[in-house]
Parts: sequence; C-alpha cells; structure tokens
Amino acid sequence: MNSSTPVVFFGCLVGAGLALVVRELVPAPPKLGPALKRLNPPAPSAAGVSEQSRPQSVIGTWLVARVPAPLPRTDLALLNQPVEQFVVNKVLLAFTGLVLPSLLTMVWMLLDLTLPLFVPAVAGLAAAAVMWFVPDLMVRRDAARAREEFTHAITVYLELVALRLASNIAVDQALEDAARVGSSWSFRRLQEALLRARMEKTSPWRALEDLGAQLKIPILRDVADFAQMSGQDGASIYGPVRARAKSTRDEQLSAAVAQANADSEKMHIPGAVMCVLIMCLLAFPVVLKMFALS
Repeated sequence: MNSSTPVVFFGCLVGAGLALVVRELVPAPPKLGPALKRLNPPAPSAAGVSEQSRPQSVIGTWLVARVPAPLPRTDLALLNQPVEQFVVNKVLLAFTGLVLPSLLTMVWMLLDLTLPLFVPAVAGLAAAAVMWFVPDLMVRRDAARAREEFTHAITVYLELVALRLASNIAVDQALEDAARVGSSWSFRRLQEALLRARMEKTSPWRALEDLGAQLKIPILRDVADFAQMSGQDGASIYGPVRARAKSTRDEQLSAAVAQANADSEKMHIPGAVMCVLIMCLLAFPVVLKMFALS
C-alpha cells in the first residue's frame, strides 16, 4: 500500500466531517409537511395519553385510597389539577424531606465530624412533616388567585351579557354569546358549562349554578339567579345585571385599594429596621466605653 493512502483516507474523513458541519449550519428550506405539523399540532390520541399518564395515575389512585388526610378537591377542580398528581407530589416531597437530612449527615460524617444519630432522624421527620403540607399551601394560594381572576372575568361577562340583552336577545343565547367572546381559562370554563347544558338539554342557569357551587364562586350563583328569573318569569334582567356588575367592580376596586394600602404600610418596615440598626451601631461604641470605664 502506498504511503500516501492513509493521508488521502484521513483527508476524505476530514472533508466529509466538514461537509456535514456545513450542511447542519447552513439553513435549509423547510419541508412543507413538518412545517404544517408544527403550525397545527395534532391532538394527542387517547391511547398515547393513557400510556404516558398510566403509571402516575395508577400510583396516584392507590395513594388517594390510602391517604387519611382530607384533600382540597374543590381547589384542585378550580385549578384543573388531578387529585392523583397532587397526592403523588405530596408523597414525593415528604420522602425528599425525610431523606435529605440523612444525606447531609453522611456528608458531615465524611468530613470527620461527629453527629448524634437522633439528630438526622428528628430533622428528617420534621422536614417530612413540613414538606407534606407544602402542596396544600401552594394549591390554596393558587386557588385564591384563580378565584380572584375568575371574579374579574365574571364582571366582564356580566357586562357582555347586559350588552346582548340590550339587543333584545333571549337570555339563553345572551349567556352563550357572551361566553364565546373571551378566550381565557375562565371563559373556557363558562363555555364548557353552557355547552354541557345544551348537550344534556338542561337550563343554562342550572349549569352556572352548579359551576359556582363546584368552584365556590358566589357571583356565578347570582348570574344563575338572574337568568332563572328571566327564563321562568320573563322579567327583564338588564338593570339587575348591570347593577350587579357595578357592585362587583366597586368591591374589586375597594379590595385593590386596601391591598395597596397594606403594601404601602409594609414598605415602612425595612426603613424602621434600618434606623434601629443605625442607632444601635452608633450607640455601641459609647456603651462599650461606659462598661470599660466602670
């Protein structure tokens, strides 16, 4: 074999590698099929969803049946979060809190530092107890924010319903038309409730009342009462709907002003703490000199 053969061979390899690098770096024209799929992703099939969520769902169902503590099912329904996933998160966090002190103790022992064995045990139990309630606090916080956001959306929804009623449209159609205007998650929940009522051949005010009871949002029950009053008695609800929207908006403005005032009061706390620290810093040499003289 000629001595130049390995040089030619490795030169071909280097050239092929450079060609591949250039091919990957230079933008190529997109293909029509993958581009359309990226623009309009197909809905996941039921089989694919069940295969992906099956282990977690099975484990979560097994844990839900054996967890003695009450679960915030209303808040989870508002956040559209499965109960099984919530319980799995609680168990994983509690297990992490139970194991983490032991791992830290092992690192401590590798540094030739002695530590009693009851310390990681007590710390692990305490951390597990704290981490067990962390998902509950997070769900409660998120549910409060979601209810506040939903109340703001219902205020807008009432205004839209009143506008449709002013056009001499039936109350059933006004409720559905106003719900189709918005695209947020709260309006989607209204659309789903009204669509379910139409498919089940039930009254829309009954669907709104059930949704308000399920999510613990009182203003939805007021909307259902107005719609029921108009549907059964034929009364005009334009005035009551506008009045309820105005009162709800005033309540929200009052709550926002109160929250702003509370936040303004909290802003004075760091300044007061800083003044106290400066006073202590200035007085420390004087106090130290007094004790030295005595």
